[in-house]
Amino acid sequence: MRRCIAGDAAAWAEVVQLHSRRIYNICYRFTGYDTSRGAFTTWITTVTRNLLVDHYRARKHDRLTDSLDAAPSGNEDAPTLGDRLQDAAPSAESHMRQKDRQKLVQQGLVRLSPELREAVILRDLEELEYREIAAILRVPEGTVKSRINRGRTELGRLLQRTYKQV
Repeated sequence: MRRCIAGDAAAWAEVVQLHSRRIYNICYRFTGYDTSRGAFTTWITTVTRNLLVDHYRARKHDRLTDSLDAAPSGNEDAPTLGDRLQDAAPSAESHMRQKDRQKLVQQGLVRLSPELREAVILRDLEELEYREIAAILRVPEGTVKSRINRGRTELGRLLQRTYKQV
C-alpha cells in the first residue's frame, strides 16, 4: 500500500488483481449486473469497509495461529499440525450442490427490491452490525431491522417457490 500511495502503478495493479474477484462478487450480489437497482455510493462504501475488515481479520488470524509446519511442544519427532489435519475439502457433489444453492439465492436476491436487497446483503452476507448498515444506508436503525426482516421473509418465500418448481 505504501507503494500505491507513492504512485507506483505496478503496486496498484497488484492490489487490483488481488481484490478484483471479491469486488466483482460484491458488485454482482448488490446489482445482479443492473446498475439502476443499487446506489453506487452504498456499494463503494461497503466494499471499502469490508476490504479493511477482511485485512484486519486476516492479520489477526495470523497472529493467533500456529504454523502448520511447526512441531508441537518443541518435539521435533512429532508430526506437525499440517500432517495431523485431514483434508476437509468438500466432495465434487457437495461442491455442485453448494454452487446450485448460491445460484438460487442470487436469483432470489435480484428479485428483491433494492432497499430490501441491500439490507439483507449487508447483514447476512457481509455480516455488518445494524448501526453500520444504518450509517451506510443513511436510515434509522429501526428501518434497517425492518428491511432485513421483510427482505429475509420475501427471500424465503421466493426460494420456497423456486424449490417447489425444481
